Amino acid sequence: MDFNPCMKHKLVRKTVRKFAETELGPVAHDIDQEAKFPKDIIAKMRPLNFFGLQIPREYGGAATDSISYAIAIEELSRVCAAIGLCVTVHNSVGAYPILRFGTEEQKKKFLPALASGEHIASFCLTEANAGSDAGGVETHAVKDGDSYVINGTKIFVTNGGVCGCALIFALTDPENPKRAASVFIVEHDTPGFSVGEIEDLCGMRANPVSSLFLEDCRVPDSNLLGKRGDGLKIGLAALDTGRIGIAAQALGIAQAAFDSSVKYAKERQQFGKAIASFQTIQNYLADMATEIDASRLLLYRACAVKDQGRPFGPESAMAKLYCSRTAVSVTNLAVQIHGGYGYSKEYDVERYFRDAKVTEIYEGTSEVQRMVISRAVLNRLT
Repeated sequence: MDFNPCMKHKLVRKTVRKFAETELGPVAHDIDQEAKFPKDIIAKMRPLNFFGLQIPREYGGAATDSISYAIAIEELSRVCAAIGLCVTVHNSVGAYPILRFGTEEQKKKFLPALASGEHIASFCLTEANAGSDAGGVETHAVKDGDSYVINGTKIFVTNGGVCGCALIFALTDPENPKRAASVFIVEHDTPGFSVGEIEDLCGMRANPVSSLFLEDCRVPDSNLLGKRGDGLKIGLAALDTGRIGIAAQALGIAQAAFDSSVKYAKERQQFGKAIASFQTIQNYLADMATEIDASRLLLYRACAVKDQGRPFGPESAMAKLYCSRTAVSVTNLAVQIHGGYGYSKEYDVERYFRDAKVTEIYEGTSEVQRMVISRAVLNRLT
């Protein structure tokens, strides 16, 4: 096992960090406060292939390996987690299912626009009565000639306010619970498809999270992803890869909070000396550094297993569980180190603190990750 990053990964980190600090850094605070999606910066990201990170070159993507992908998401999220979220959801649970389960016609039709960022993708599973219960969707699709008519509402859709392409989970066989759901690729200009109000969230405020409404929304047979009834299989596969992205996002938030804490601890004076000289602060920083390094190793292991073509569900669940827990723990300590200033919106650690919590919720709650991990452990022992 080689713990030294290769030149390729160093270059990815340097390139993405420079872009994030130059373009996102000056506006990250303001777009969070205003809950504003920075379309001008998104436009600058498109020619740099941020939206096609793991899409093959034949469809216009960058075809990066998973560690390069994780590094890119980490570095974006280190500066602005909401934009890191936009990019990872687009690439993982948005484009990846089409790449893995789509027909060649679907790939040629949808992937180039996704790779270029012309269309931003969303993953639409969550409903009022279906969150962690991936098999509990109530949106339904009725076959009508050579198309399906979809009716239902999706909530808390990341990228919902700007999505050009939505993967919609809908019931196609309600009487067969195990094969009830299917996935449809729905384009934003499809009649009957509409976007609700942007959610006023605690964190990730620069991402346009919204509800999506489907009212007699008619999509052609050719937009059915995979086979009819493949919804649960596609959803679980998408979430496995999506958890790598959220783990990377959580890691970026934690790294940002840690960097800010080290800087502040060296500068802040109390009792006539820098607080970095106090044992308690040193203990906090030691714990933060250890958790971040452990998180990064778990994340890179999941990436390596994925790129080897082996099943990586348990590894991605472990990475997501631990990285998100680290983000919450590290940002909490960062606020504590900053004291009253850490609770002020004038300091970035307050934003990191708010952004961190949701990484324990979306792409499967921490409780769901533990279910995935425990099942793998028990199956391995029996």
